[in-house]
Amino acid sequence: MSREPKNSFPVPRGPHPQSEGRGCGRKKDCLREAQKNEQRDGPTEPRGTYTVTCPERECREREAQKNEQRDGPTEPRGTCTVTCPERERREREAQKNEQRDGSTEPRSTYTVTCPERERREREAQKNEHSDGPTDPRGTCTLMCPERERREREAQKRLHRFEMMPGMEKDRWPRADPTRTVKEYSRPAAGKDATRPHDLRPPSVLLKTVCYLINAIALSPSLQPWTEVYDFVFDRLRSVRQDMIIQRVSGPECAAVLERIVRFLLYASYRLCEEPLRLYDPRINDTHLQESLSWLLSCYCVGHHPHQEEFQALSLLYNLGSTRALQHALELPEEVRAAPAVRLALSVNRAHLERNPVRLLRLARRLDFLQSCALHRHLEACRRHLLLLYSYGHSSRNCRFPLRELARLLALEDAQAASLCRACGVSVTGDRVSFSKASYVEPPPGERQSTRSYELVDRKQGDHSLALVLHGSP
Repeated sequence: MSREPKNSFPVPRGPHPQSEGRGCGRKKDCLREAQKNEQRDGPTEPRGTYTVTCPERECREREAQKNEQRDGPTEPRGTCTVTCPERERREREAQKNEQRDGSTEPRSTYTVTCPERERREREAQKNEHSDGPTDPRGTCTLMCPERERREREAQKRLHRFEMMPGMEKDRWPRADPTRTVKEYSRPAAGKDATRPHDLRPPSVLLKTVCYLINAIALSPSLQPWTEVYDFVFDRLRSVRQDMIIQRVSGPECAAVLERIVRFLLYASYRLCEEPLRLYDPRINDTHLQESLSWLLSCYCVGHHPHQEEFQALSLLYNLGSTRALQHALELPEEVRAAPAVRLALSVNRAHLERNPVRLLRLARRLDFLQSCALHRHLEACRRHLLLLYSYGHSSRNCRFPLRELARLLALEDAQAASLCRACGVSVTGDRVSFSKASYVEPPPGERQSTRSYELVDRKQGDHSLALVLHGSP
Protein backbone atom coordinates (compact mmCIF):
# COMPACT_ATOMS: atom_id res chain seq x y z
CA MET A 1 0.00 0.00 0.00
CA SER A 2 1.34 3.40 -0.96
CA ARG A 3 1.57 6.24 1.59
CA GLU A 4 1.27 9.95 1.05
CA PRO A 5 4.44 11.88 1.34
CA LYS A 6 4.95 13.70 4.62
CA ASN A 7 5.40 17.12 3.07
CA SER A 8 2.19 17.03 1.04
CA PHE A 9 -0.83 19.17 2.02
CA PRO A 10 -3.99 17.52 3.47
CA VAL A 11 -6.81 17.00 1.09
CA PRO A 12 -9.78 19.23 1.93
CA ARG A 13 -12.86 17.37 3.10
CA GLY A 14 -16.55 18.25 3.68
CA PRO A 15 -18.12 19.07 7.05
CA HIS A 16 -18.09 16.44 9.66
CA PRO A 17 -21.44 14.69 9.68
CA GLN A 18 -21.65 14.62 13.48
CA SER A 19 -20.97 18.33 13.85
CA GLU A 20 -23.63 19.23 11.27
CA GLY A 21 -26.21 17.10 12.96
CA ARG A 22 -25.34 18.58 16.39
CA GLY A 23 -25.82 22.18 15.15
CA CYS A 24 -29.13 21.49 13.47
CA GLY A 25 -30.48 19.71 16.57
CA ARG A 26 -29.74 22.68 18.86
CA LYS A 27 -31.58 25.04 16.54
CA LYS A 28 -34.56 22.74 16.39
CA ASP A 29 -34.63 22.52 20.19
CA CYS A 30 -34.69 26.32 20.49
CA LEU A 31 -37.56 26.55 18.02
CA ARG A 32 -39.54 23.93 19.89
CA GLU A 33 -38.99 25.75 23.20
CA ALA A 34 -40.13 29.05 21.66
CA GLN A 35 -43.27 27.36 20.31
CA LYS A 36 -44.02 25.89 23.75
CA ASN A 37 -43.57 29.25 25.45
CA GLU A 38 -45.80 30.92 22.87
CA GLN A 39 -48.52 28.33 23.37
CA ARG A 40 -48.30 28.71 27.15
CA ASP A 41 -47.89 32.51 27.48
CA GLY A 42 -49.42 33.70 24.24
CA PRO A 43 -47.71 35.30 21.31
CA THR A 44 -44.87 37.59 22.24
CA GLU A 45 -44.49 41.06 20.90
CA PRO A 46 -42.04 41.43 18.08
CA ARG A 47 -38.78 42.96 19.13
CA GLY A 48 -36.91 45.24 16.92
CA THR A 49 -33.21 44.91 16.22
CA TYR A 50 -32.70 48.42 14.98
CA THR A 51 -29.86 49.82 17.07
CA VAL A 52 -29.53 53.28 15.60
CA THR A 53 -30.88 55.74 18.20
CA CYS A 54 -32.21 59.30 18.02
CA PRO A 55 -30.64 61.65 20.63
CA GLU A 56 -33.73 63.91 20.72
CA ARG A 57 -36.05 60.97 21.31
CA GLU A 58 -33.83 59.58 24.05
CA CYS A 59 -33.74 63.00 25.75
CA ARG A 60 -37.58 63.18 25.74
CA GLU A 61 -37.87 59.65 27.09
CA ARG A 62 -35.44 60.38 29.94
CA GLU A 63 -37.35 63.56 30.86
CA ALA A 64 -40.63 61.62 30.85
CA GLN A 65 -39.12 58.97 33.14
CA LYS A 66 -37.86 61.65 35.55
CA ASN A 67 -41.28 63.34 35.65
CA GLU A 68 -42.98 60.00 36.27
CA GLN A 69 -40.62 59.19 39.16
CA ARG A 70 -41.18 62.63 40.68
CA ASP A 71 -44.94 63.09 40.14
CA GLY A 72 -46.12 59.49 39.89
CA PRO A 73 -47.38 57.60 36.84
CA THR A 74 -49.41 59.65 34.42
CA GLU A 75 -52.77 58.59 33.12
CA PRO A 76 -52.74 56.88 29.75
CA ARG A 77 -53.81 59.07 26.88
CA GLY A 78 -55.64 57.77 23.92
CA THR A 79 -54.43 58.20 20.39
CA CYS A 80 -57.56 57.15 18.60
CA THR A 81 -58.50 59.75 15.97
CA VAL A 82 -61.81 58.23 14.95
CA THR A 83 -64.57 60.46 16.31
CA CYS A 84 -68.27 60.00 17.00
CA PRO A 85 -70.45 62.94 15.80
CA GLU A 86 -73.12 62.42 18.49
CA ARG A 87 -70.52 62.25 21.25
CA GLU A 88 -68.78 65.38 19.97
CA ARG A 89 -72.11 67.22 19.93
CA ARG A 90 -72.84 66.33 23.56
CA GLU A 91 -69.34 67.32 24.64
CA ARG A 92 -69.65 70.71 22.91
CA GLU A 93 -73.01 71.34 24.61
CA ALA A 94 -71.56 70.39 28.00
CA GLN A 95 -68.63 72.77 27.47
CA LYS A 96 -71.00 75.59 26.54
CA ASN A 97 -73.14 74.99 29.64
CA GLU A 98 -70.06 74.82 31.84
CA GLN A 99 -68.72 78.11 30.47
CA ARG A 100 -72.12 79.74 31.00
CA ASP A 101 -73.05 78.32 34.44
CA GLY A 102 -69.68 77.34 35.88
CA SER A 103 -68.33 73.88 36.60
CA THR A 104 -71.13 71.43 37.23
CA GLU A 105 -71.07 68.31 39.36
CA PRO A 106 -71.55 64.95 37.71
CA ARG A 107 -75.22 64.13 37.49
CA SER A 108 -76.82 60.76 37.88
CA THR A 109 -78.93 59.37 35.06
CA TYR A 110 -81.51 57.93 37.50
CA THR A 111 -84.63 60.02 36.96
CA VAL A 112 -87.24 58.23 39.09
CA THR A 113 -87.67 60.31 42.29
CA CYS A 114 -89.82 60.16 45.42
CA PRO A 115 -91.53 63.52 46.15
CA GLU A 116 -91.92 62.81 49.89
CA ARG A 117 -88.29 61.81 50.24
CA GLU A 118 -87.12 64.90 48.34
CA ARG A 119 -89.26 67.10 50.57
CA ARG A 120 -87.78 65.62 53.76
CA GLU A 121 -84.25 65.96 52.36
CA ARG A 122 -84.84 69.61 51.47
CA GLU A 123 -86.22 70.34 54.95
CA ALA A 124 -83.27 68.59 56.58
CA GLN A 125 -80.84 70.61 54.44
CA LYS A 126 -82.61 73.86 55.33
CA ASN A 127 -82.51 73.05 59.04
CA GLU A 128 -78.86 72.07 58.84
CA HIS A 129 -77.94 75.28 57.04
CA SER A 130 -79.93 77.45 59.44
CA ASP A 131 -79.27 75.70 62.75
CA GLY A 132 -76.14 73.69 62.04
CA PRO A 133 -75.93 69.93 62.58
CA THR A 134 -78.87 68.54 64.54
CA ASP A 135 -78.41 67.08 68.01
CA PRO A 136 -79.07 63.38 68.57
CA ARG A 137 -82.57 62.56 69.75
CA GLY A 138 -83.31 59.52 71.85
CA THR A 139 -85.84 56.90 70.81
CA CYS A 140 -85.64 54.55 73.82
CA THR A 141 -89.00 54.36 75.58
CA LEU A 142 -87.76 52.27 78.53
CA MET A 143 -85.84 53.40 81.60
CA CYS A 144 -82.98 51.12 80.48
CA PRO A 145 -82.16 50.23 76.85
CA GLU A 146 -82.76 46.59 76.03
CA ARG A 147 -79.18 46.09 74.84
CA GLU A 148 -77.74 47.32 78.15
CA ARG A 149 -80.23 45.28 80.18
CA ARG A 150 -79.23 42.04 78.43
CA GLU A 151 -75.55 42.87 78.69
CA ARG A 152 -75.70 43.60 82.43
CA GLU A 153 -77.82 40.51 83.00
CA ALA A 154 -75.22 38.33 81.24
CA GLN A 155 -72.34 39.97 83.15
CA LYS A 156 -74.10 39.82 86.55
CA ARG A 157 -74.05 43.61 86.95
CA LEU A 158 -77.64 43.99 88.06
CA HIS A 159 -78.39 45.84 91.28
CA ARG A 160 -80.64 44.05 93.70
CA PHE A 161 -83.21 46.81 93.23
CA GLU A 162 -83.42 45.82 89.53
CA MET A 163 -83.82 42.04 89.81
CA MET A 164 -87.00 40.08 89.49
CA PRO A 165 -88.63 39.69 92.92
CA GLY A 166 -87.35 36.59 94.71
CA MET A 167 -84.25 36.15 92.52
CA GLU A 168 -81.85 38.31 94.56
CA LYS A 169 -79.91 35.24 95.78
CA ASP A 170 -80.00 33.24 92.54
CA ARG A 171 -76.80 32.50 90.68
CA TRP A 172 -78.10 33.99 87.42
CA PRO A 173 -80.77 36.53 88.40
CA ARG A 174 -82.96 37.99 85.72
CA ALA A 175 -83.63 41.69 85.20
CA ASP A 176 -87.06 43.16 85.71
CA PRO A 177 -87.71 45.45 82.69
CA THR A 178 -90.02 47.64 84.79
CA ARG A 179 -87.38 48.21 87.50
CA THR A 180 -84.10 48.29 85.56
CA VAL A 181 -82.65 51.77 85.10
CA LYS A 182 -79.80 52.77 82.82
CA GLU A 183 -76.57 53.09 84.80
CA TYR A 184 -73.95 55.78 84.38
CA SER A 185 -70.96 54.90 82.19
CA ARG A 186 -67.93 57.06 81.59
CA PRO A 187 -67.25 58.21 78.01
CA ALA A 188 -64.56 56.05 76.41
CA ALA A 189 -62.60 56.17 73.16
CA GLY A 190 -64.31 54.28 70.37
CA LYS A 191 -67.62 54.15 72.23
CA ASP A 192 -70.57 55.80 70.52
CA ALA A 193 -72.80 57.37 73.16
CA THR A 194 -75.08 59.14 70.66
CA ARG A 195 -77.01 56.17 69.30
CA PRO A 196 -80.70 57.08 69.38
CA HIS A 197 -81.85 53.66 70.60
CA ASP A 198 -79.61 54.05 73.68
CA LEU A 199 -80.80 57.58 74.56
CA ARG A 200 -84.01 58.36 76.41
CA PRO A 201 -86.12 61.35 75.32
CA PRO A 202 -86.98 64.05 77.90
CA SER A 203 -90.40 62.56 78.69
CA VAL A 204 -88.82 59.18 79.54
CA LEU A 205 -86.11 60.91 81.60
CA LEU A 206 -88.75 62.68 83.69
CA LYS A 207 -90.57 59.38 84.15
CA THR A 208 -87.29 57.76 85.25
CA VAL A 209 -86.58 60.46 87.85
CA CYS A 210 -90.10 60.15 89.27
CA TYR A 211 -89.67 56.37 89.52
CA LEU A 212 -86.34 56.73 91.35
CA ILE A 213 -87.89 59.10 93.88
CA ASN A 214 -91.21 57.37 94.42
CA ALA A 215 -90.28 53.68 94.20
CA ILE A 216 -86.69 53.75 95.51
CA ALA A 217 -85.89 56.83 97.62
CA LEU A 218 -89.27 56.95 99.40
CA SER A 219 -89.70 53.20 99.81
CA PRO A 220 -89.73 52.23 103.53
CA SER A 221 -88.76 48.62 102.73
CA LEU A 222 -85.49 49.42 100.95
CA GLN A 223 -82.74 49.76 103.53
CA PRO A 224 -80.10 50.92 104.35
CA TRP A 225 -80.65 54.37 102.96
CA THR A 226 -76.96 54.80 102.11
CA GLU A 227 -77.36 52.01 99.55
CA VAL A 228 -80.56 53.64 98.30
CA TYR A 229 -78.68 56.92 97.91
CA ASP A 230 -75.82 55.29 95.97
CA PHE A 231 -78.25 53.64 93.56
CA VAL A 232 -80.36 56.75 92.97
CA PHE A 233 -77.30 59.00 92.74
CA ASP A 234 -75.75 56.85 89.98
CA ARG A 235 -78.99 56.61 87.98
CA LEU A 236 -79.60 60.36 88.26
CA ARG A 237 -76.11 60.92 86.95
CA SER A 238 -77.01 58.80 83.92
CA VAL A 239 -80.13 60.93 83.43
CA ARG A 240 -78.05 64.10 83.34
CA GLN A 241 -75.65 62.43 80.89
CA ASP A 242 -78.49 61.70 78.44
CA MET A 243 -79.70 65.27 78.80
CA ILE A 244 -76.25 66.67 78.04
CA ILE A 245 -75.82 64.52 74.92
CA GLN A 246 -79.23 65.56 73.58
CA ARG A 247 -78.80 69.18 74.76
CA VAL A 248 -82.20 69.21 76.39
CA SER A 249 -83.39 72.66 77.43
CA GLY A 250 -86.53 74.53 78.36
CA PRO A 251 -89.31 73.43 80.71
CA GLU A 252 -88.57 69.72 80.20
CA CYS A 253 -84.99 70.18 81.35
CA ALA A 254 -86.06 72.33 84.32
CA ALA A 255 -88.63 69.76 85.48
CA VAL A 256 -85.96 67.04 85.65
CA LEU A 257 -83.27 69.20 87.25
CA GLU A 258 -85.62 70.53 89.94
CA ARG A 259 -86.26 67.03 91.27
CA ILE A 260 -82.55 66.16 91.09
CA VAL A 261 -81.59 69.26 93.10
CA ARG A 262 -84.24 68.58 95.74
CA PHE A 263 -83.10 64.99 96.18
CA LEU A 264 -79.41 65.95 96.50
CA LEU A 265 -80.24 68.69 99.02
CA TYR A 266 -82.30 66.31 101.13
CA ALA A 267 -79.58 63.64 100.95
CA SER A 268 -76.92 66.13 102.05
CA TYR A 269 -78.84 66.64 105.31
CA ARG A 270 -80.07 63.10 105.92
CA LEU A 271 -76.61 61.54 105.48
CA CYS A 272 -74.56 64.24 107.24
CA GLU A 273 -73.80 61.93 110.19
CA GLU A 274 -72.68 58.96 108.06
CA PRO A 275 -68.97 58.04 107.89
CA LEU A 276 -66.93 59.03 104.86
CA ARG A 277 -66.74 55.48 103.52
CA LEU A 278 -70.53 55.43 103.12
CA TYR A 279 -71.20 59.02 102.08
CA ASP A 280 -68.83 61.62 100.62
CA PRO A 281 -70.24 65.15 101.03
CA ARG A 282 -67.73 66.60 98.56
CA ILE A 283 -68.94 64.44 95.68
CA ASN A 284 -72.54 65.20 96.51
CA ASP A 285 -71.73 68.92 96.67
CA THR A 286 -70.01 68.83 93.26
CA HIS A 287 -72.98 67.28 91.48
CA LEU A 288 -75.43 69.46 93.35
CA GLN A 289 -73.61 72.63 92.31
CA GLU A 290 -73.49 71.48 88.67
CA SER A 291 -77.21 70.66 88.62
CA LEU A 292 -78.13 73.89 90.38
CA SER A 293 -76.04 76.00 88.01
CA TRP A 294 -77.60 74.27 85.00
CA LEU A 295 -81.07 74.81 86.42
CA LEU A 296 -80.52 78.54 87.02
CA SER A 297 -79.31 78.92 83.43
CA CYS A 298 -82.57 77.32 82.24
CA TYR A 299 -84.49 80.01 84.15
CA CYS A 300 -82.95 82.73 81.99
CA VAL A 301 -85.45 82.01 79.18
CA GLY A 302 -89.19 81.89 79.68
CA HIS A 303 -91.36 81.75 82.76
CA HIS A 304 -90.95 78.96 85.33
CA PRO A 305 -93.31 78.52 88.30
CA HIS A 306 -90.62 77.28 90.71
CA GLN A 307 -87.93 79.83 89.92
CA GLU A 308 -88.25 81.77 93.19
CA GLU A 309 -87.88 78.57 95.22
CA PHE A 310 -84.58 77.58 93.64
CA GLN A 311 -83.16 81.09 93.55
CA ALA A 312 -83.62 81.13 97.34
CA LEU A 313 -82.13 77.64 97.69
CA SER A 314 -79.07 78.73 95.71
CA LEU A 315 -78.54 81.71 98.05
CA LEU A 316 -78.88 79.59 101.19
CA TYR A 317 -76.73 76.72 100.00
CA ASN A 318 -73.97 79.09 98.84
CA LEU A 319 -74.19 81.32 101.91
CA GLY A 320 -71.57 84.08 101.76
CA SER A 321 -70.74 83.55 98.08
CA THR A 322 -70.38 86.89 96.31
CA ARG A 323 -71.11 85.25 92.98
CA ALA A 324 -74.43 83.82 94.18
CA LEU A 325 -75.35 87.14 95.80
CA GLN A 326 -74.55 89.09 92.64
CA HIS A 327 -76.66 86.69 90.57
CA ALA A 328 -79.59 87.17 92.97
CA LEU A 329 -79.30 90.95 92.89
CA GLU A 330 -79.42 90.93 89.07
CA LEU A 331 -82.71 89.03 89.00
CA PRO A 332 -85.88 90.76 87.76
CA GLU A 333 -87.78 92.78 90.31
CA GLU A 334 -90.73 90.39 90.51
CA VAL A 335 -88.39 87.50 91.35
CA ARG A 336 -86.42 89.44 93.98
CA ALA A 337 -89.68 90.57 95.58
CA ALA A 338 -90.80 86.98 96.21
CA PRO A 339 -90.97 86.13 99.97
CA ALA A 340 -88.60 83.17 99.68
CA VAL A 341 -85.92 85.23 97.88
CA ARG A 342 -86.27 88.17 100.29
CA LEU A 343 -85.84 85.89 103.30
CA ALA A 344 -82.79 84.25 101.75
CA LEU A 345 -81.28 87.67 101.06
CA SER A 346 -81.83 88.64 104.70
CA VAL A 347 -80.06 85.49 105.91
CA ASN A 348 -77.20 86.20 103.54
CA ARG A 349 -76.93 89.77 104.79
CA ALA A 350 -76.78 88.62 108.41
CA HIS A 351 -73.96 86.27 107.49
CA LEU A 352 -72.01 89.02 105.72
CA GLU A 353 -72.51 91.31 108.72
CA ARG A 354 -71.18 88.51 110.98
CA ASN A 355 -74.31 88.50 113.10
CA PRO A 356 -74.89 84.83 114.03
CA VAL A 357 -77.70 85.58 116.49
CA ARG A 358 -79.79 87.25 113.82
CA LEU A 359 -78.91 84.54 111.30
CA LEU A 360 -80.11 81.76 113.60
CA ARG A 361 -83.25 83.73 114.40
CA LEU A 362 -84.04 84.08 110.68
CA ALA A 363 -83.25 80.41 110.12
CA ARG A 364 -86.31 79.48 112.19
CA ARG A 365 -88.51 81.02 109.51
CA LEU A 366 -87.17 78.82 106.71
CA ASP A 367 -89.11 75.82 105.46
CA PHE A 368 -87.85 72.25 105.54
CA LEU A 369 -85.93 72.14 102.24
CA GLN A 370 -84.48 75.62 102.75
CA SER A 371 -83.23 74.51 106.18
CA CYS A 372 -81.60 71.48 104.54
CA ALA A 373 -79.77 73.87 102.19
CA LEU A 374 -78.60 76.07 105.10
CA HIS A 375 -77.71 73.20 107.40
CA ARG A 376 -74.07 72.81 106.33
CA HIS A 377 -73.33 76.39 107.46
CA LEU A 378 -74.90 76.10 110.92
CA GLU A 379 -71.89 74.55 112.66
CA ALA A 380 -69.60 77.45 111.69
CA CYS A 381 -72.30 79.95 112.64
CA ARG A 382 -72.66 78.45 116.13
CA ARG A 383 -68.91 78.46 116.73
CA HIS A 384 -68.82 82.10 115.68
CA LEU A 385 -71.54 82.88 118.24
CA LEU A 386 -69.50 81.22 121.00
CA LEU A 387 -66.46 83.23 119.94
CA LEU A 388 -68.37 86.53 120.18
CA TYR A 389 -69.83 85.61 123.59
CA SER A 390 -66.41 84.53 124.85
CA TYR A 391 -65.11 88.06 124.20
CA GLY A 392 -68.30 89.93 125.09
CA HIS A 393 -69.07 88.07 128.35
CA SER A 394 -65.52 87.32 129.42
CA SER A 395 -65.55 87.58 133.22
CA ARG A 396 -64.62 85.40 136.18
CA ASN A 397 -67.89 86.07 137.95
CA CYS A 398 -70.20 86.00 134.94
CA ARG A 399 -72.31 82.88 134.52
CA PHE A 400 -74.54 82.39 131.50
CA PRO A 401 -77.56 80.02 131.62
CA LEU A 402 -76.96 76.90 129.53
CA ARG A 403 -80.62 76.65 128.54
CA GLU A 404 -80.62 80.21 127.19
CA LEU A 405 -77.45 79.52 125.24
CA ALA A 406 -78.96 76.32 123.83
CA ARG A 407 -82.01 78.30 122.69
CA LEU A 408 -79.79 80.83 120.91
CA LEU A 409 -77.84 78.03 119.26
CA ALA A 410 -81.04 76.14 118.34
CA LEU A 411 -79.69 72.99 120.02
CA GLU A 412 -80.61 70.64 122.80
CA ASP A 413 -78.97 71.30 126.18
CA ALA A 414 -76.67 68.29 125.83
CA GLN A 415 -75.64 69.27 122.31
CA ALA A 416 -74.94 72.85 123.41
CA ALA A 417 -72.79 71.64 126.34
CA SER A 418 -70.83 69.34 123.99
CA LEU A 419 -70.17 72.20 121.57
CA CYS A 420 -69.02 74.48 124.40
CA ARG A 421 -66.52 71.93 125.67
CA ALA A 422 -65.16 71.39 122.15
CA CYS A 423 -64.54 75.15 121.87
CA GLY A 424 -62.91 75.48 125.30
CA VAL A 425 -65.92 77.12 126.99
CA SER A 426 -66.34 76.00 130.60
CA VAL A 427 -69.66 74.33 131.51
CA THR A 428 -70.55 73.80 135.17
CA GLY A 429 -73.93 72.21 135.73
CA ASP A 430 -76.47 74.42 134.02
CA ARG A 431 -74.14 77.44 133.83
CA VAL A 432 -71.58 78.49 131.24
CA SER A 433 -68.45 80.59 131.95
CA PHE A 434 -67.02 82.54 129.01
CA SER A 435 -63.36 83.55 128.78
CA LYS A 436 -61.61 84.98 125.75
CA ALA A 437 -58.38 83.32 126.81
CA SER A 438 -59.85 79.84 126.94
CA TYR A 439 -61.73 79.80 123.60
CA VAL A 440 -60.12 77.55 120.97
CA GLU A 441 -61.23 76.54 117.49
CA PRO A 442 -61.79 72.79 117.13
CA PRO A 443 -59.34 71.10 114.75
CA PRO A 444 -60.69 70.75 111.20
CA GLY A 445 -62.67 67.55 110.80
CA GLU A 446 -62.87 66.79 114.51
CA ARG A 447 -66.50 67.83 114.91
CA GLN A 448 -68.87 66.23 112.46
CA SER A 449 -72.03 67.99 111.38
CA THR A 450 -75.09 66.62 113.14
CA ARG A 451 -78.78 66.70 112.34
CA SER A 452 -80.79 69.47 113.93
CA TYR A 453 -84.29 68.75 115.11
CA GLU A 454 -85.10 72.32 116.07
CA LEU A 455 -84.10 73.99 112.80
CA VAL A 456 -84.70 71.20 110.26
CA ASP A 457 -86.53 68.01 111.25
CA ARG A 458 -89.33 69.73 113.13
CA LYS A 459 -90.27 71.76 110.02
CA GLN A 460 -91.20 68.79 107.92
CA GLY A 461 -94.30 68.36 110.06
CA ASP A 462 -97.16 66.71 108.26
CA HIS A 463 -95.68 67.26 104.80
CA SER A 464 -94.88 64.01 103.06
CA LEU A 465 -91.39 63.56 101.70
CA ALA A 466 -92.86 62.96 98.24
CA LEU A 467 -94.36 66.48 98.30
CA VAL A 468 -91.02 67.90 99.41
CA LEU A 469 -89.02 66.20 96.64
CA HIS A 470 -91.53 66.74 93.85
CA GLY A 471 -92.46 70.24 94.94
CA SER A 472 -95.84 71.77 95.52
CA PRO A 473 -98.14 71.55 92.49
